Amino acid sequence: MNLALSQIGTQMSNLTGVRAIMKDIQETLTARKGQEFINLSAGNPVILPEIEQMWRDYTIELLDSPDYGEVVCRYGSSQGYQPLIDAVVTDFNHRYNLNLTFRNVLITPGSQSLYFYAINAFGGQTAGGMKQVVLPLSPDYTGYGGMAIVPDSIFAYKPTLDIDAANHRFKYRPDFSQLRIGEDTGCVLFSRPCNPTGNVLTDEEVYKIADLAASYDVPVLIDSAYAPPFPSLNFTEMTPIFGDNILHCMSLSKAGLPGERIGIALGSEKLIGILESFQTNMCIHSSRYGQAIAAKAVASGRLADLATTVIRPYYQQKFAVLEAGLTKFMPQDLPWYLHRGEGAIFAWMWFQDLPITDWELYEALKQVGIIAVPGSSFFPGLREDWAHKQQCIRISLTAGDAEIATAMERLAAVVTGVYRGN
Repeated sequence: MNLALSQIGTQMSNLTGVRAIMKDIQETLTARKGQEFINLSAGNPVILPEIEQMWRDYTIELLDSPDYGEVVCRYGSSQGYQPLIDAVVTDFNHRYNLNLTFRNVLITPGSQSLYFYAINAFGGQTAGGMKQVVLPLSPDYTGYGGMAIVPDSIFAYKPTLDIDAANHRFKYRPDFSQLRIGEDTGCVLFSRPCNPTGNVLTDEEVYKIADLAASYDVPVLIDSAYAPPFPSLNFTEMTPIFGDNILHCMSLSKAGLPGERIGIALGSEKLIGILESFQTNMCIHSSRYGQAIAAKAVASGRLADLATTVIRPYYQQKFAVLEAGLTKFMPQDLPWYLHRGEGAIFAWMWFQDLPITDWELYEALKQVGIIAVPGSSFFPGLREDWAHKQQCIRISLTAGDAEIATAMERLAAVVTGVYRGN
């Protein structure tokens, strides 16, 4: 069948970013059956027994509840399941001393859909010209790049690098000497903690970005898929930040519920209303089953408690294993740098002046049974020609301790050979 797709149809039917890489990874695993790989590419959270049990318990409660039929067998409000909205309002008002009402909350089918609504509601062509979606700190989540109906609306800024050469560590920071938010800005978007790097913008940096945007009535979306209070995948102290022009965007995926696609947005009534209308036209509402069990987990406090006592320690330990492996096996005289582990479920490495590209390194690692993710996919909207983009890889913290340790030994051998010309 020879289909004639629209411009949007053509764009949305293409694989972008990590999805394209995952297709190659799946083909590799299929073609090389029998070869053992340590897969350090996965973004899927590990199924932790305590977390799975919590969701089982609340599913049983829902099944035994007279509310089951109302939840599963009927449509609901586009804004979301009221008990979940109420639970979120109560929790956040108490936890962060806020004054939220139900009008400040929107439940979406995962946070990815929320960014699709916002990027296309606030960015793109308007009667007054193009409105940009500004990513103030690159690299950032690769998924942002495939969401804009007008791809040119995504515009990212190159960061500054805070390098600790003696300890082989570094950190990305926003370059406020370059960052520009103005009349042509539709919205600002960044993740905190960051996928892929684990970076956590400081409170001061977030407030500075929000203040720049407020001067032009520009909304700031903070992607908090790894932030407290759930899943609390921050390894450094951080507090969620709220404000009149801030849309605080959460996800329950890394809290053990990725299959149910539950995103939560907190913001001004005006912002929430715009995105709710977008959602009504797109899909009516998120899964009510997922919302119903999430309402119980949030209201009881159990989800927030398990986030800090089970989820965070699990991944923090994985990062410690990775650090120990790099310290043991990576030569000290090579210019390799690990991004400071401040959160999320990934580690990010930069190999300064790498003699090959990140994709060639990806292929070389596959030859020794390691699958990592080339870093160049994580710079959506960065139009500057920057060699750094081809010198990084993302490493998932979802493998076992022994696998991570073995992978770091093999990674060190491959990288050493690349630099030494072997």
